[in-house]
Amino acid sequence: MKIKFWGVRGSIPSPGPNTQRYGGNTTCIEVRTDENELIILDGGTGIFPLAQKLLKELPVTAHIFNTHSHWDHIQGLPFFIPIFIPGNTIHLYGAFDPISGAGPERIMNIQMQYSYFPVREAEIQSRMHYLTVMPHEAIKIDDTTITPSLLSHPVVNLGYRIESKGKSLFFTGDHEPHYNIYDPEDDGYTEYQVMIDEQKASIIEAIRGVDVLIADSSYTASEYPSKKGWGHGTFDSCIEMALDAGVKILYCTHHEPTRSDDDLEKVFAEALARHDCKNLDVRLAREGDELDI
Repeated sequence: MKIKFWGVRGSIPSPGPNTQRYGGNTTCIEVRTDENELIILDGGTGIFPLAQKLLKELPVTAHIFNTHSHWDHIQGLPFFIPIFIPGNTIHLYGAFDPISGAGPERIMNIQMQYSYFPVREAEIQSRMHYLTVMPHEAIKIDDTTITPSLLSHPVVNLGYRIESKGKSLFFTGDHEPHYNIYDPEDDGYTEYQVMIDEQKASIIEAIRGVDVLIADSSYTASEYPSKKGWGHGTFDSCIEMALDAGVKILYCTHHEPTRSDDDLEKVFAEALARHDCKNLDVRLAREGDELDI
């Protein structure tokens, strides 16, 4: 498999001189299998430059796996130019939303209303397929298996494990480590802790032994208390998760949009210094970086 990062910032695009080294586009990752099947993880603004590259490869078949429906993970989809070109085939996978009662079709339905976008969904000219996926129910694309897992975020967020020809990666989307909402002296604390421990164990098993883990590390440990409940991890929580799961390479991503590249490298180095990572290769995700596993 080949992996390329097209967007690594979180929450909002943050272009400018302070983010040039790591990039200002929001989440989008390209995965190519050995058979050259195209899998795209999330449709943040990074999917727009990816679309420019794909125009040289027409016709294309793209499998887009959406982790969740927050803006920074979907806002590039109406600008994914192959959807407007006849002959292309686009599969958009995503979770069922219990609030709206809809699947990933709603991502395009809402964004492409005239109130928000000048081009109607009816003007899509590609063969567009919407597929609702469920946790632990694997999807097969030729010899590649993609397995969704439910992670922790304020909306339904699916992480995806991709396995192909003996190689594997896991992408968390947005994920905040589970925590107990009760104080230790409260009646519900013990029961709730059992549930949390089960959820954590399930996530670790879903990630277990992957070659590459791409994880949400938006905050530092000192920033996290004021951001608790916002649905994002820290550098430390991602490193601990990767160590627990026996991961080979960890990419920290979803970089805080107010953090400059210099500050990003500084807090990353501080987090690394707090952990023994001799058996784990930890990297900062950078727009344009490619990896062949």
